[in-house]
Amino acid sequence: MKMVAPWTRFYSNSCCLCCHVRTGTILLGVWYLIINAVVLLILLSALADPDQYHFSSSELGGDFEFMDDANMCIAIAISLLMILICAMATYGAYKQRAAWIIPFFCYQIFDFALNTLVAVTVLVYPNSIQEYIRQLPPNFPYRDDIMSVNPTCLVLIILLFISIILTFKGYLISCVWNCYRYINGRNSSDVLVYVTSNDTTVLLPPYDDATVNGASKEPPPPYVSA
Repeated sequence: MKMVAPWTRFYSNSCCLCCHVRTGTILLGVWYLIINAVVLLILLSALADPDQYHFSSSELGGDFEFMDDANMCIAIAISLLMILICAMATYGAYKQRAAWIIPFFCYQIFDFALNTLVAVTVLVYPNSIQEYIRQLPPNFPYRDDIMSVNPTCLVLIILLFISIILTFKGYLISCVWNCYRYINGRNSSDVLVYVTSNDTTVLLPPYDDATVNGASKEPPPPYVSA
C-alpha cells in the first residue's frame, strides 16, 4: 500500500478561473510587479518633490512630514527588491524553473505571518483600535463615524475583514506552492525514470547520459558464422 503525505491531498494543477497554476503564478507575479512599479514611481516622485508630502499644522493638527529622506530611500529599496522578486517568480513560472519561485513564496509566507500577527493583536488588545483612531487627525475621513461605532462591533468587523484577507492570501500561497511542486515534479521526471517490477525497483540513468555512455563504448565484435 502506497503511503501518501497529508499535504498532497491539497495538491492541484488548477486555480481560480479554471486556469493552470503555472498561468496563475505568472498572472500573480505580473500583478505584484505592476503594483510595486506604481509604488516605486510614487516614491520617486515624492523624493523629487518633497513639498507635496509635507502637510501643514492646520491640516494635521501639528507639523508632520509624511516621510523623511531616509525612510523614503528605504521604501524605494524595498520596492526595488519586491520588483526583483516578482520578476524572478514570473520568469521562473514561465521558463519552468522552480528555484526562481522560492523568494516570492517566502515573501508570501512573511506577509501572511504579519497579517496574522495583526489579527492576533486586534483580538488580544481590542482597545488599541480605539486608541489608534483617536490619534488620527480631526479632519480624517469618516473618523467621527468610526468612533461612534460600538467597540465590540468594530473589532468584529475588522477581524472579519482580516480573515477574508488571510483566506485570500492563503489561497494565493497554495497556488504558488502547487506551481512550484508542478514544475519541480516535471523537471524531476525528465531526469530519472523508475521501472518497478513485482519484487524489484530499478533506477535508470537519464536518457542523455545513457546515450553518451553507450556511444563511448566500443561496439561488440561482429558475429562469426559457424
